[in-house]
Amino acid sequence: MSKKGISKGLVMLGSLRKAGVTTYMKQGRVVTRVASSNERRSNTLPQFIQRQKMRHTIALWRTLKYCKTMFTERQTAYQNFASLANRLPVVFVPDIGLMSGASLLMPGIPVSDGKLPAIREQLGEADGMPALLTDLSGAGWDCQSRLLLYTAEQNIEFEMPRVRFSVRDVSWDEMTFVDGRYVLKDNVFADDMKGWALVLVKGERCSPQTIVTRCTLYEQYTTEEALEKAADSYGGLTDAPLFSTREF
Repeated sequence: MSKKGISKGLVMLGSLRKAGVTTYMKQGRVVTRVASSNERRSNTLPQFIQRQKMRHTIALWRTLKYCKTMFTERQTAYQNFASLANRLPVVFVPDIGLMSGASLLMPGIPVSDGKLPAIREQLGEADGMPALLTDLSGAGWDCQSRLLLYTAEQNIEFEMPRVRFSVRDVSWDEMTFVDGRYVLKDNVFADDMKGWALVLVKGERCSPQTIVTRCTLYEQYTTEEALEKAADSYGGLTDAPLFSTREF
């Protein structure tokens, strides 16, 4: 004859966090307890910085993901992007209405990651015109290659900064060969609210590229004042800043 044992351990059945109610099994009986805590959520400076980085990474990805992206070095495109975006300067954005979804245009925003050699790119002039300068030589581009031009544009939407991305193919005819290197000339490259990246693609492989831009709007969100304002909007820090944000 089998004998049903009585559980002597704890089996969690459910939890209603907002109500502060926890239900669990103890020695065969269902027990319900009401628990509440007035303990403040930990928000140290390092924690706050990492949360702000993650917030900005997510905000950037929400618009970039609608472009044709090539991130091939991690299990998912988002994981690949996030690991690279975590290296960007931290921007402090207050928790005020739509501002939680704000994104800032800055140099270094990743748009691709792959095994082809990276193209060195910078903004400058060629033949007296604004241009995107590259180190791409004639030998670096063949008939099986494609070039994708990613454009990032800083917009202000309902008083909130947001970066919008677009991408298009670039034909060889658009490029100019100057001093043994390809450049892309256009007056648009003087726009200080836009940024660009040329990505070389060969089949399923691509070059790892990041945005180059003259935009400096993001800098006002990297100051001590921006840190204090953002931290206050989240309830303040649980420890005092010990060093300048310039060290990050």
